[in-house]
Amino acid sequence: MPVPISQMWTVATYVLKQRIQGRRQYPLVLMLEPLFRCNLACAGCGKIQYPAHILKSQLTPEECFNAVDECGAPMVSIPGGEPLMHPQIAEIVAGLVARKKYIYLCTNALLLKEKIDLFTPSKYLTFSVHMDGQKDHHDFSVCKEGGYELAAEGIREAVKRGFRVTTNTTLFDGADPNSVRGFFDEMMELGVEGMMLSPGYSYDKAPDQQHFLGKDSTRSLFRTFLSNRKDRWVFNQSPLFLEYLMGLREYSCTPWGMPTYNLFGWQKPCYLLQDGYADTFAELMESTQWEKYGTESGNPKCANCMVHSGYEASAVHDTFHTWQGFWSTVKATFSSSYSNPQALADLATPAPAKHELVQIGGGK
Repeated sequence: MPVPISQMWTVATYVLKQRIQGRRQYPLVLMLEPLFRCNLACAGCGKIQYPAHILKSQLTPEECFNAVDECGAPMVSIPGGEPLMHPQIAEIVAGLVARKKYIYLCTNALLLKEKIDLFTPSKYLTFSVHMDGQKDHHDFSVCKEGGYELAAEGIREAVKRGFRVTTNTTLFDGADPNSVRGFFDEMMELGVEGMMLSPGYSYDKAPDQQHFLGKDSTRSLFRTFLSNRKDRWVFNQSPLFLEYLMGLREYSCTPWGMPTYNLFGWQKPCYLLQDGYADTFAELMESTQWEKYGTESGNPKCANCMVHSGYEASAVHDTFHTWQGFWSTVKATFSSSYSNPQALADLATPAPAKHELVQIGGGK
C-alpha cells in the first residue's frame, strides 16, 4: 500500500461527507507555506525571488494552526522555501499531529539529519524529500554539487528511525525517460514509502521560463516512463492522476482542492498563480472567480498546467463520486502495469540532447 489504511480511510470518509452535504468545492490538502527562504537556489523555483525582508519573515505557529483549523482539510502539505529552516517547525508539526492532520513536510533534506531529533515518528508525519532525478540531474537542477548524496543520507536516516518518507519529483522538458525509470529504482532501494511526481509549470516568478513542459510533451513523457511499470515501484499519489498525466483520461482543474496559505494570506487562486489574496478561507472560496482558471477556461496562464495542485484533487473526487472512478482506482492500485509496446520502443530510442535548466546563484 502506498499510504497507511488509516490515512486512506480518513480521506475517503472526508470526501464522502462532502458529497453527502452536496459540496462541490471543498479543500483536500492545505498548502501551508510558513516561509519562503531556502538554503538552495533551484532553477525551477520562484519562492526565493522575493525581496530580503520577505525572505526573513515567517508565519507563527498560531497563524499556521488558525489556517489549518479554518480550512478543515484532512491533509496539510508544508512546502516553502525550506520548512526545516523555520525555528519553530517542530512546534508547528506537533500542533498539526495533535489535530490528527496528515502532514507532508516538504524538504530538500540538506538539514534533515541535523534536525531530525526535533521530531517523533508518527503515522501523521511524512518527510516529502525533493529529489529531481538521478545524481547528476538532481545536483544540476538544485544547483548544488553533492546535493543528491546529502538528500539520500537524510532519507536513509529518517527511514532508519521509523519515519514515513516519500520523494517529490518535478520533471522538465528534456528529461530522459530511461534515467527517470532508473531513478525510481534508486528511490525504492532507499526504502521510501512512495514517490510523488509532477510536471514543471511555468509560473511568473520561476527564473527559468524556457524548459517547462507543454501538455502534449507532458503526456508523451509520462506515458513513456510510466507504462510497463515494475512491480516494486510505489507512487504516493492518486493512480487516476498519474493516468491523467499519461493522457489516459481528462480532468478539469479544481484549484480550490489544494488552497494555499502563506505570509500574504490565502492566495488566489492556487499555489502557483498569484491573483490577489483573501484574509479568510471563506473569503477565498466565495470571492475567487474560479471559472477564470484551469485549462478549459481559456486563461493563457493555465494553458499548459497539469500539476498535482490543480488536478490531483480532481482525480480523488472522481474516485469517490462515480463507481467507474472507484473501480478504476482499485484496478490501477492493485493490478495495472500499463503494458505499452510503443513506450518500450520509445525507451529503446536514443534520447535527444538534453535541455539544461539555468543555474542561478550557484551552489550553497
